[in-house]
Amino acid sequence: MAGISPKLPLTIGGEYGAYKTTKTILEMVKQNFKNLLLTIPGERVMDPNFGIGLLKFLFEPDTGEVRSGIIDEVDNQIKIYMPFLEIVDISFAGEHEGIDPGHLNVQIRYKITPLGVVDFLEITVT
Repeated sequence: MAGISPKLPLTIGGEYGAYKTTKTILEMVKQNFKNLLLTIPGERVMDPNFGIGLLKFLFEPDTGEVRSGIIDEVDNQIKIYMPFLEIVDISFAGEHEGIDPGHLNVQIRYKITPLGVVDFLEITVT
């Protein structure tokens, strides 16, 4: 079975071409979702609205309002760029949970609706 898409970050030495590739739809969706979360709006050429830019929330106070803002951004971007995903749960770990105050930790459980598969993505931005 050939790969589905290039695996990021690009790494030379692929089994099916010059670069390593994702081998399952689940792996590809997770990679694309992570890309959506980490891309800063305006960073993607030809699509300035793409991305949530979790990095922009890094030094915001750990309040319910900021967490709500992140959840809203995720919901809005999912509707536009990955409408086949359904967010099951978004949770945060902050300083009171043992996370360094200079870090933002977001855990997202999501469902790939056409497959009926639930997966988990955890990102820590520093």
